[in-house]
Amino acid sequence: MGKNFKGASREERALNSYVKLARAANAALTYARASYEDSGLTPSQFAVLEALFHVGPLCLGDLARRILTSSGNLTLVVDNLEKRGMVKRQQQGPDKRFVLATITPAGRKLIAKIFPEHSRRIAEVMGRLSAAEQQHLGDLCRKLGKGDEQ
Repeated sequence: MGKNFKGASREERALNSYVKLARAANAALTYARASYEDSGLTPSQFAVLEALFHVGPLCLGDLARRILTSSGNLTLVVDNLEKRGMVKRQQQGPDKRFVLATITPAGRKLIAKIFPEHSRRIAEVMGRLSAAEQQHLGDLCRKLGKGDEQ
């Protein structure tokens, strides 16, 4: 941590760990992003296509939660994917608030083409850790992500 902050050792340790976590996550995300940048997809667009490809059609609220974005941002992302012919929206029942996002054949073709390289790059960057370390990191991240649920 910087030399100008003099907090309790608990705070300094936490801030130091947080900075390392953020830098590692950013480095891994940047490395993985190279697998789909040439396709013209943003990280959020890739996340939408990946979720719909692997999970299937999702209502927009569930999709927003799955890819960790706001519903307002998701609307823009889906609008742009729809313009490219990658995703379509389907009204579900009489409640106009319930809209299902579905991947189109063009979206399926694109994500099927780029996902193997994405997966390979993630395996490569995570391969810096042993299998046991990867498992432990996953457990720690799950614990950290639960926050107030503990």
